[in-house]
Amino acid sequence: MKNILNKEVQNYINANLQTDLHSLLLKKSPFYEVSMQEIVQQIKGKKVAQKKFPFLLKDGIIFPPNLNLEQSSSQSTAELKADNLLGKSFIDLTSGFGIDAYFLSKNFDEITLVEQNTELLDIVKHNWGVLERKVNFINENLEDFLAKNTENFDLIYLDPARRDSEKNKKFLLEDLSPNLLEIQDQLFEISLQIIIKLSPLIDISYLISVLKNISKIQIIAVRNEVKELLVFLESNKIVDDVEISCINLESEDANFSYKFKEEKTAVSNFSEPEEFLYIPNNAVLKSGAFNLISNRFECNKLHPNTHFYTSGERIQNFPGRVLQIEIIDSKSIKKGEKYNIISKNHPLSPEEIKKKYKISDGGNSYLIFTQTQKGKIILKSQ
Repeated sequence: MKNILNKEVQNYINANLQTDLHSLLLKKSPFYEVSMQEIVQQIKGKKVAQKKFPFLLKDGIIFPPNLNLEQSSSQSTAELKADNLLGKSFIDLTSGFGIDAYFLSKNFDEITLVEQNTELLDIVKHNWGVLERKVNFINENLEDFLAKNTENFDLIYLDPARRDSEKNKKFLLEDLSPNLLEIQDQLFEISLQIIIKLSPLIDISYLISVLKNISKIQIIAVRNEVKELLVFLESNKIVDDVEISCINLESEDANFSYKFKEEKTAVSNFSEPEEFLYIPNNAVLKSGAFNLISNRFECNKLHPNTHFYTSGERIQNFPGRVLQIEIIDSKSIKKGEKYNIISKNHPLSPEEIKKKYKISDGGNSYLIFTQTQKGKIILKSQ
C-alpha cells in the first residue's frame, strides 16, 4: 500500500487521469514495486471521487477495489444522513469504505468503526489519518463484536450486506448479513438510537411490520434516482405512527413528508386531464403515498393505476415534474418529429410508440401516453 503513495507513482497517476484505462492495462508498469493494475485502480478511484465523494480528492488518499467504491454512499447522501445528529459516542458496525461514517461522526467525540475486511480497513485507517480524524478501528465481523462488547453508544449505524456468498441480491431483512431480525434486540441493549441503510427496493409496509421502534423512514433519491432507504429506530420513544420523508437531492423538488397511517385513510379524487399534469418524483412514488398526494395538493388522479395528477390552476412546491398539457388526437402526431415520450399505464412502451408513429427521442415537447377512467389518452406538453 505504501508503494502506491510514492511521489513518482502519484505523479504518474495524476498525469494519466484522462488516459484510456484499457490501453494503460496493456502497458508495462514503469515502477518495479507497483503493478499497472494497482495504478489503474487508483485512477478509477479518483475518477469516481470526482463525482461521488470529492472531499477525498486530497494528496495521500488511497482508493479501494471497484466493488467497495460502488457500494459506498455518495458524499451528498452521507451529508444528508448527518443532519441534526450529535452526541458523545458513535459506532458504525459495517463501515466499508467509511464515507457514511466520516460524515455521520462529525458531531461525535468518540468514533468506532467495525469492519471485517482487513485490507479495506487498512485503507480506511490510512485515509482517516490523512483526514486527521481520531477513531477506534476494530477488525472484526459484527456478530463477534456484539458478542463481547460491553460499551454503550449514543448512535449505531449499519449498512447490512445485500448479497449472499454467490453475489445474489437479497432484500428481506432475515436474508441480509447481518440478519437484522436476529440482532435488533442486541442493538437496543447498547444504544437508544439506530440508523439502518437498506435497499430502495425493500417494501416499507414490510419494514414497519417487522422492525421495532421505527420513528421515521427517509427515502433518498439523487437527481430522481432512488439510492437508499434509511430507517431510524429509537427505543426511548413511544411512536404511534412512522414519519415517511421523501427527499430528492440535487434537484429543485420540495421535500415531501407524511405519517404512514395518513395514506391508509386518504382517498383520491379523480378527473379527466385539466390544464396541468403532475408527475411525482421517484422518491414519492417509492413511498406509495398515491392517495395522499391527491388530498394534500388538492389535485385529481387520472386513474387508480395511473399515478399522474391534474389541476386547473398550477400547484406550487409539488414534489415532482409539472407540465402544462393539452389532449391531442393520435392523427396530429407527424412522422419524423421528436418528442420526450412518457408511457404509464398504457399498453404501448416508449419504443413501441416510436415505431408505431415513426417518431424519435428529443426536442422540447412531451408526449404522454396514459389512461384515465374513461380510457386511453394522449397528452402533449410544449
